[in-house]
Order: sequence, then C-alpha cells, then structure tokens
Amino acid sequence: MKPAARIEIDLAQQRLALLPPGLPPRQWPVSTARNGPGERRGSEQTPRGRHVVRARIGAGLPVGAVLVGRRPTGETWTPELARAHPGRDWILTRILWLSGLEPGRNRLGEVDTMRRYIYIHGTPDHEPLGVPGSHGCIRMRNYDIVQLFELVPVGTEVLISAGAGS
Repeated sequence: MKPAARIEIDLAQQRLALLPPGLPPRQWPVSTARNGPGERRGSEQTPRGRHVVRARIGAGLPVGAVLVGRRPTGETWTPELARAHPGRDWILTRILWLSGLEPGRNRLGEVDTMRRYIYIHGTPDHEPLGVPGSHGCIRMRNYDIVQLFELVPVGTEVLISAGAGS
C-alpha cells in the first residue's frame, strides 16, 4: 500500500501545500482566520494541530456554487447575489470538512474542529488571499479548491501550524 498524501497549512505564510509521496508538492495561497490561530468554539480562529478530511462535499457542483449548511442552494455566486446578501460569509464550490485528531487540543469538548464546522472551501474571487480574513475556515480560490478536492480522499491528514518554528 502506497503512503498517502498529506496537506500542510502554514498560518504565518497563508499557504496550503499538498505533499503527495514521491511527487513535487503543490502549493496554493489561502486565507485563514482574521482572529489568528486558536481552537475554542466561538473564537472565529483557525485550529492548529493534526486533523483529517472527514467529509468531501460538493463533487460535481459548478464553480461558484453557493453552499449553506453544507448543502448547495442552487445559486451560483455573482456580484449581484453578493449585493443582495451583504455581510454573508460565502462558502463556494467545494468543502473539505476537517476533524481534529488530538483530544483536548482540537477534538472533543470546547475545542472540537468538526463541531466548529471548520472547512477548506472556495471563496469569491475578489476576496484577498495570502492574508488572514476568514471566520476560522481556510479559504481558497474556487479553481484551486476544485484541484485540491480532486486530489484528496476522505482520511487525508491535514497539519495546521502557526509556521515559523511552530
């Protein structure tokens, strides 16, 4: 059995890397939590540590498809739709739903990543990447999340670190 690929997210660099064994890594810019790293429910921070892709949602949806409560609404994001829903935190195209692997750090109780609904997901193209700006999730360009989604199965390990010697 060949070793599995893993995802590494560097919060300091605002980069996501897919590390397939025996192949060159692939990297994409991301935007993580505007409130920085942290694990507590309600903090709107990005949780650190070891995680796993628990669910893949949105296979086959069009690029820009709007998801609410992990379900497609039938809408596709447009500037007009955004104007009609100001302040909405747009979750688009695909979702990779994360679950923590470290009890007491990012799993169970008040620090449970999955119960916090922490995803890797698509975002509108005008949203800046490379700088923190989300409510805790990891945002990617829509075409980037489609590429990543096609390359990672459920069970893929995800390491989220503060970067720079963490």
